[in-house]
Amino acid sequence: MTMTLPRPNLDIRRADERFATAISWLDSKHSFSFSGHHDPRNTHHGLLLVNNDDVVRPGHGFDTHPHRDMEIVTWVLQGSLVHQDSTGHNGVIYPGLAQRMSAGTGILHSEKNDSWRLQGGPDHDEPVHFVQMWVVPDESGVTPGYEQLEIDGELLAGGLVTVASGMPEHADAAAIRIRNRYAALHAARLKPGQSVQLPEAPFLHLFVPRGAVTLEGAGALGTGDSVRFTATGGQRVIATEPAEILVWEMHATIAA
Repeated sequence: MTMTLPRPNLDIRRADERFATAISWLDSKHSFSFSGHHDPRNTHHGLLLVNNDDVVRPGHGFDTHPHRDMEIVTWVLQGSLVHQDSTGHNGVIYPGLAQRMSAGTGILHSEKNDSWRLQGGPDHDEPVHFVQMWVVPDESGVTPGYEQLEIDGELLAGGLVTVASGMPEHADAAAIRIRNRYAALHAARLKPGQSVQLPEAPFLHLFVPRGAVTLEGAGALGTGDSVRFTATGGQRVIATEPAEILVWEMHATIAA
């Protein structure tokens, strides 16, 4: 990681510019190079390597697979996602429940849309829609870990809420902790006309997983659009219809 500050820049990426993976049970859109999709000019922004916008059909999902030295934050927009991992954690993630998994020295986990198998009751037919985001830790080889936190009530107030952070200034915030002291994830659910002000940081990533907003000085953003800010921030985001936004604040980047 490096703290070198580049020139100010605001880079808008439209939804239809994302890489896409579409199979029988999965509709996945990738903001950065991922899996079989690779573009050496689009590997990360700041400390963020993955911003996957996934829809999984009921009864399906990602079978057990490994991760290592990565901070993985999952944010569900609709439906429910079952998490199980090799450290013994399991549970159902739903809208408003933030989840963080620290892969550290190595972890195995699965993610599936089959909550009825844990909770009992009939099968459901609702897809699960979630965003999964990966940031690099600032220390490798740590013990794997897991954390989740219910924050839905705060989000409904319409402000920008810290969801996950490793930054010292957020030590007292009601947020899950990630193992990178230079990064934080904020989220907001906005009604039409409501607005929030973005933080100021060397690197920001704004993603609109649903709804429509206007970004001060840049114009309209719709579902699936994102903006990569470099050496700028402080703009206002105004909802033009019910919307949800995810904002990564980052004070370092991955060394080239």
